[in-house]
This record gives sequence, structure tokens and C-alpha cells, in this order.
Amino acid sequence: MKVLALYPYPVEPDGLSLQGHYLSKGLKENGIEVISCDRNDNNKKNELYKKFKPNAVIGIGFWGNVPELVEHPLNHGMIAVPWFNANGWVANYHETLNKLPLLIATSNWVRSTYMRDGVNGDNIKICSIGYDPDIFYPKKYEETLAVRRKLGVKDDEVMILTAGGDVTSKGAQEMIQALAKADKIFPKWKYVLKVWPSFSADNHGKEEKKLIDELKLDEKKFIYIKDTFTPKIMAKLINACDIYAGPSRLEGFGMIQLEAQACGKPVISINIGGPKDTIVHNVTGFLVDVAHEIKLDKEWVYPNMGFAKKMIIEFPIPKTFAYRADIDQLAECTLKLMQSQKLRDKMGNAGAQHALDNFHYNVIAKKMIQLIEENVLNR
Repeated sequence: MKVLALYPYPVEPDGLSLQGHYLSKGLKENGIEVISCDRNDNNKKNELYKKFKPNAVIGIGFWGNVPELVEHPLNHGMIAVPWFNANGWVANYHETLNKLPLLIATSNWVRSTYMRDGVNGDNIKICSIGYDPDIFYPKKYEETLAVRRKLGVKDDEVMILTAGGDVTSKGAQEMIQALAKADKIFPKWKYVLKVWPSFSADNHGKEEKKLIDELKLDEKKFIYIKDTFTPKIMAKLINACDIYAGPSRLEGFGMIQLEAQACGKPVISINIGGPKDTIVHNVTGFLVDVAHEIKLDKEWVYPNMGFAKKMIIEFPIPKTFAYRADIDQLAECTLKLMQSQKLRDKMGNAGAQHALDNFHYNVIAKKMIQLIEENVLNR
């Protein structure tokens, strides 16, 4: 089998880019001929269609990338296999997606979102995203002390970590409220919030700091890191924490939650979206209930979404665009883990094994090969 993989390439420290990189690496190790190409480089794609002659073109992105990942290969006689995540809703390209022999979603929640918004679903199969166990694996506590001390975390303090482009979208404001409750019983903690340099992180950061002040929490317990980290540096930071907290407001897969488990850390998340596929409740971490949903009855669409002009689309039934985790449950789970090193170790060990058995990039590549053979090449 020959595969052309389309994603943000060359590789950069971005989720979609790493998703493609790990897939390509796994396919090659399983004996598949693979060439990676930037999904927006039409000239290079045209050249590879002719010279490489792939059996399948796997495109990584979301429904808005249909023109470059699906329509372009199809227009050149190729077999297009999109491997899609979701950004909350599917506004366009339903007819094109329904005609495909195979559309791969990164989680069951992503599949349900596409189906909710009018994609048939009969051709949608699930394939999770893989991770690299040579980068994300458990390290001994002694190996993480330098990172903890550089951050100002004392030896007797529990370090909680949340990371993302911004951390409010990853549930940090809910965690801050939960920590305000837990602090009354267990005050020895530090909360590290790792963000990318961005307007979103700065804007939400103001909300987070306002919330910290309103709750009368000690601002010295909150440590912000604003930087772009490589996967190797990110793995060091994850290994330095005691608990990873990611009760995301909208999470199609949850790569960072998976990487935290791979590093042997118990994960607190939310019982909706991608985390339901990667975290085993009460075994590798905790999945807390949804307290409420944020729904919209209309939304803007734009020409870059495949529409003729900018306009508002109204929904007959309001669509869920975000979730909020239950604060009391977050506080309870956080407190349990803060108070028990034994429980943290038990869940962490289970998480590391769970990640290795089910999400090693090699395991994911084998699943991808099977899906393409069964649903496309051998039909």
C-alpha cells in the first residue's frame, strides 16, 4: 500500500502536525510506503499524485479543510480518506462527505457531532490519535525535581498542571473554582498553567486572574508559563506535575490528557467529548459530570467555510458549543488525589499502561491500515 499523508508539514509543535507525523511514522514501521506533504501545497500534491501514485490520500484536519484534503485529491482521481476532528459543528460539505467510502473521526464524540449536523455517519469510523512513547513516558520523581524547583514548587506541595493554547478552554476556570473549595482542606498546592503566546491566552488570562482575586486565593499559588514547547520539553513539564487537570469546555480528542496518562499522571477531565475515549474513570483518572451546556441558536459562516458570503445561519434546534464541568465533583476528585500519593501512583501506573497498550502510534497506524483495507481497498 502507498499512502500520501496531507497535514501541516514540515513537522511543527502543533497538534495536527504531530498527528500526521506520528501516523506517518507508524505506517512506515508497519511496512507502508508513505510520503508526507503540506496539505495546502497544491503543486507538490499534483506532482506526487502522478509520480508516487498513492493508493490512498489521508488528509488531517476538520470539515473546513474539505477543499484541500478531499476535493483536490478526488478531482485528480485519487482516493481521499479524511481523518477529521471537530470544532463544535459541521456547517458545509455534507454531500461530499456522504459520498466518501470512508471518513475517519478521532473520537466517538467527533463522529456524533458530524452525524448531529447532517452527515450520514454510515461511512464514519473511529481511529484515535497516537503518541510517541519514546517521548512521553513516566520518569522518577527525582528526575523532575529540577523542573519543580525552577517553577517554585516545594517538595511538600502537590503540583497540578493544565496546558493548552489557552487554559480557560481546557477548563482552568472550573479548576480554579474547585481549588478554592479544596484549599480549605488541603492548602499545600501549586497550579501551573501552560499557555501559548496568543491573544486568546492573554484575554482569558485576565478572566482567570479576576476569578482568583474574587475567590480570595493566593495568587502566588498560580504559576503561568507562556511559551511554545517542543514535545520533549512538554513531556518534562508533564512529568514534573502530580495531577493533570483538563476538564475541557470542548475537546474533540484530548491529546494532552493522553500524553499525561502516558507520563504516568492521574488525569481529571470531563465526561463528554474525546476524553471519554481515552480516560478510564476511576482507573486512570476521573471523568466528572457536565454541569451545564452552552448552546447557540445561530452562528456566523464565512467564505472560507465554502459559503458565497458572510452570513448568519439559524439552527432549528440549538447546538451545544461548549460544556462546563461540575465544580463540586472537580473539587472532590482533586482533593482525593492531593491527599493520597498512593492513589496518584496507582492511577498513574494504570494510565501509563493504558496509553501504551491502546494509543502507541504503532497501534494507531495498524488500525488505520485495517480501516482503509476493509472499507476502501478491499470493498
